[in-house]
Amino acid sequence: MSSAPFIKNLPEKLVSQYKTWKSEGFDGALFGDLAGGQSPMAMVISCCDSRVHSTEIFDMPAGSFFIHRNIANLVPPYAAGGDAHGTASALEYAVKALKVPHLIIMGHSACGGVQACYDMCENNVAAADAGFEFVGHWLETLRAAHDRVSGDDDATRLVSMGHEGVVGSLDNLMSYPFIAEAVAAGTLSLHGLWHDIGPGDLYALNPENGNFEAV
Repeated sequence: MSSAPFIKNLPEKLVSQYKTWKSEGFDGALFGDLAGGQSPMAMVISCCDSRVHSTEIFDMPAGSFFIHRNIANLVPPYAAGGDAHGTASALEYAVKALKVPHLIIMGHSACGGVQACYDMCENNVAAADAGFEFVGHWLETLRAAHDRVSGDDDATRLVSMGHEGVVGSLDNLMSYPFIAEAVAAGTLSLHGLWHDIGPGDLYALNPENGNFEAV
């Protein structure tokens, strides 16, 4: 195999951390079983944000969650042959192949994607002028949430927009035929969560009143 000058060796800190995990934290029995296949209890769609880790929040071992991460934990509406292949293909595999019984959308506080879309909407900035080649267009999925935000100050409205983004993604999930069919059959349930990073609090969407309530 030819060398590639643009590829560098892994940082030594990561090498050291891996070796510590392998010698002290690796569960050989668990991963031995997982090597034969996976059967996760849920799919979690969460943000790419480095501060958000669903398996840590729920104290769940490897193999528990099928996780898909993207900017602002968004699910675009269904579009046959559309451009959002990453999220759509992850959904399709989780529901049709792995047959997960639960599908969770998890938003979080201080989300850069929510902030960016909020600023775009407040200042009437088009996606093409947002300053990023891809992020602005991706956040168009979130723009509709701005029409539903409530609150008298920016901090409150940003939390509201994060909540509404989760609700919008849950609505978009139902536009996927295979998800709507699984929900109708009772083999799949949808859930909305919002994680407040600082205090570590978790809020779940109450399907009866539409509020996010402390877990």
